[in-house]
Amino acid sequence: MIELEKGEQAVHDTVVAYLAGQRAGTACTKTRGEVSGGGAKPFRQKGTGRARAGSNRSPIWVGGGTIFGPHPRSFAKKVNKKVLQLALKRALSERIVEGDVVVVDQVQLPDHKTKNVIAILKNLKLAENTVMMSLPCLDDQAAVVCATGNLSNLVLRKADNVNVYELLRFGKLLFTKDALDAFIRRLA
Repeated sequence: MIELEKGEQAVHDTVVAYLAGQRAGTACTKTRGEVSGGGAKPFRQKGTGRARAGSNRSPIWVGGGTIFGPHPRSFAKKVNKKVLQLALKRALSERIVEGDVVVVDQVQLPDHKTKNVIAILKNLKLAENTVMMSLPCLDDQAAVVCATGNLSNLVLRKADNVNVYELLRFGKLLFTKDALDAFIRRLA
């Protein structure tokens, strides 16, 4: 499983694509045709001594339109499947080698209390770190989902939704055995 020989560029490309996809891309300016007003010619063509003008919403005028300003667009970048798989393998391998991956059999809570999750993190010596906890499925883990909701240093992810950026971003990664198996199956 551990592959550190190749994939550095794949990790970079995948993280860049992920962060680009997070951009809203909603910046917008008005062109001369979109600014309100400017329908009438501001003054006659000849005889005033001024430069001719057909609209007071020309980009030259104060209050006029913007020529090449930003318009809404998508910043999404395409990442090929095999590049994504290679990046996930490389990122997970790096974290395993660094000793930042903790695997537990399962996470069972008697009730949905945050203090129970804090106790588990303290037992695993993860309380001081930012942690990503990955479970195979969140549907049958209502107690865990409720108990982790108020923890600012812990993010809960389904094994299928773990991405390269999150593998690299968090201080420690906590996987259940089933979640790690599901994640590795995703890489095959």
